Amino acid sequence: MANYCNDILETIGNTPIVKINRLAPAGIDMFVKVESFNPMGSVKDRMALSVIQQAERDGALRPGQTVVEATSGNTGIGLAMVCAAKGYPLVLTMAESFSVERRKILRFLGAKVVLTPAELKGSGMLAKAVELAEAHGWFLVRQFENEANADAHTRTTALEILDVFRARQLDYFVTGYGTGGTLKGTARVLKQKSPHTRIVVCEPDNSQLLGSGIPQARKDDGSPDGSHPNFRPHLMQGWTPDFIPRLTEDAVAMHLVDEIMPIDGNQALEMSRQLARQEGIFSGTSGGATFAGAMNVAAKAPPNSTILCMLPDTGERYLSTPLFEGIPEQMTEEEIDISRSTPGYRFDVKATPAPAAQPAEETPEQVSARAAAFVDEALGDPDQPVVLFALEWCEFCWAVRKLFKELGIPYRSVDLDSVAYQEDDWGGQIRGVLRSRLGSNTIPQIFVGGEHLGGATDTFEAYKTGELQKHLAAAGIECGDLGDKDPFELLPGWLHKR
Repeated sequence: MANYCNDILETIGNTPIVKINRLAPAGIDMFVKVESFNPMGSVKDRMALSVIQQAERDGALRPGQTVVEATSGNTGIGLAMVCAAKGYPLVLTMAESFSVERRKILRFLGAKVVLTPAELKGSGMLAKAVELAEAHGWFLVRQFENEANADAHTRTTALEILDVFRARQLDYFVTGYGTGGTLKGTARVLKQKSPHTRIVVCEPDNSQLLGSGIPQARKDDGSPDGSHPNFRPHLMQGWTPDFIPRLTEDAVAMHLVDEIMPIDGNQALEMSRQLARQEGIFSGTSGGATFAGAMNVAAKAPPNSTILCMLPDTGERYLSTPLFEGIPEQMTEEEIDISRSTPGYRFDVKATPAPAAQPAEETPEQVSARAAAFVDEALGDPDQPVVLFALEWCEFCWAVRKLFKELGIPYRSVDLDSVAYQEDDWGGQIRGVLRSRLGSNTIPQIFVGGEHLGGATDTFEAYKTGELQKHLAAAGIECGDLGDKDPFELLPGWLHKR
């Protein structure tokens, strides 16, 4: 290997600037800076590294100290990566209205996520972060006022843009704002080094804070003193909290902003989808919103203008939001027709199983006897009385695993399709024994203390009636409780569709 990175943090930045070919109007050169190429998929990786490094240099962040911050998702994900790489515990506060994918990514990275009521908006999650920092002595990032946020873009983003456009004139730079770090840090360099470039800042048309001209009330430390009176809920997660961040206000006061452009939320969703379908660029709602702004700029720009648009993140963390409304999980009628246009490999036609290969050194009867002995041994093991005969990627098997995990039930899983059971179709032989004994070929099959409980739905029903608990108690196993949760909710989502 010619080059390598000492850690994941060295991969932050130097994201590509990509030409738009099919969506750009005739006579306009349009480019996007694709920040999803950062390791955690968003522009906020830059800021996350910068604020932590600056806090370390200042002595504000001590080794092993917990970091805390309010986040709509991307800042938190960037901080989770940086804190994981550097060994800092991380607690994040987040309004409950933000997408569940973000919570899962954060927790997967080792962060703790504390949800705040949706009706308290961004101010509520910020206030909670401040409260936690003061109560526990944690380091509060203060992304909305932290100069290290803007400095990250002065040192990296702005210089990357100037390097690409050093041989041609950049006429427009289009961005949204969340904290204002990208805006302030990038625009102040462009104004100095590329004074011809007009800075266009986008915000939701139904929640125009900058466009209102109404100043933001502030506390002595520069943090917002309550919600801005013009704030309304909007579709663009990560854009425009319910207050004007200090960094954003600074950019306006420094006359870095040439135009404030309101963006319709539905146009933002459509532009995100069009970027994916016509340019192959996967961006989130905020990226679609910024690109909508760039398209609006292009519609009135002089011929031969060059426009650069920031795309802050990837679309994968918006799966549960309106961005993916109407995107089906199951095959559409058109896809079913395509499947049926050829005879083989169809989900709606039962496949003919290939005959099981038999070991040359054993007769079929001997193989069956060995498989039967394996099943008997598994069911008779007193140290593992709960046995799940399963398939690794079966959704019903995973539903049972989820149930056992939530109830704290230890179990042995015999994954018949795993590598350990593939040689000579050993998993198929064991499945044949189960089929012969139970009269059923379905998987999973669950046993407790050697007694057959049934398949997935049988097990869920047994939990609801108390039969599962009785079997477990007889085997000396304690069982937890789901509370009001129906175990059938653990089954695959497609089962619940009409």
